[in-house]
Amino acid sequence: MYWIAFRAWWVMPTHTGTEALALILRWFHFLAGITWVGLLYFFNLVNVPFMKQVDAGMKPKVFQYLTMPALQLFRWSALLTVFFGFWYWGQILVGPDASREGKSSGGTIGLFLLIWVVAWGILYFVISKTPSGFALGLIVAVVVIVAGWLFVNFTPVGQDDNHVLSIGVGGGLGVIMLLNVWGIIWRNNKKIIRGTIAGTPPSDGGTLARQAFLASRTNMFLSVPMLFFMAAASHYGILGK
Repeated sequence: MYWIAFRAWWVMPTHTGTEALALILRWFHFLAGITWVGLLYFFNLVNVPFMKQVDAGMKPKVFQYLTMPALQLFRWSALLTVFFGFWYWGQILVGPDASREGKSSGGTIGLFLLIWVVAWGILYFVISKTPSGFALGLIVAVVVIVAGWLFVNFTPVGQDDNHVLSIGVGGGLGVIMLLNVWGIIWRNNKKIIRGTIAGTPPSDGGTLARQAFLASRTNMFLSVPMLFFMAAASHYGILGK
């Protein structure tokens, strides 16, 4: 009997291929997300105040050996976070619900992409006009609330599933943040940094910096509801019928 109990203690749990894939996707999603959000807070809470105190002669070195490497890690961790999260949501959560409901998962995935990419397009247009922070904050709030409402109420699959809906909102905010990183923050800062290092800062550097700052601050504030809805998917049944 003791031998049987000893062997049972060493027996490894069995997992299906789908369960193993879900674990792998979530694990890499978490690792990439921690890196991304950590750097987001670093840039906004540490680097922005620090750069205001750096002498003009020191900025090329800081840009070359600190800011540029950090931005590279920042943008790739953002991409991996959304990639693994989107894969997990679409295959592990939306897919089974679609099979259960006798529908295709493509409608929900397509609606998700349409809503959140259009929402980002609106915000991109607004940020390109370099509005005041207060005005931008109001517009961001309205856009993301409307986008979230549209997805929750019109998704073809998973309207009774808190996992699908919560991640559909939190992940949508993540898509906006990702597009801000690649479409504004990285692109604008790359021009500023490379021009400064070469000794020829861009003539519109002030505008580029302001737009990148607004996009970065937008991401920092969106990270709070994003993390809330991601956690609510498994820990707080806030959505679903």
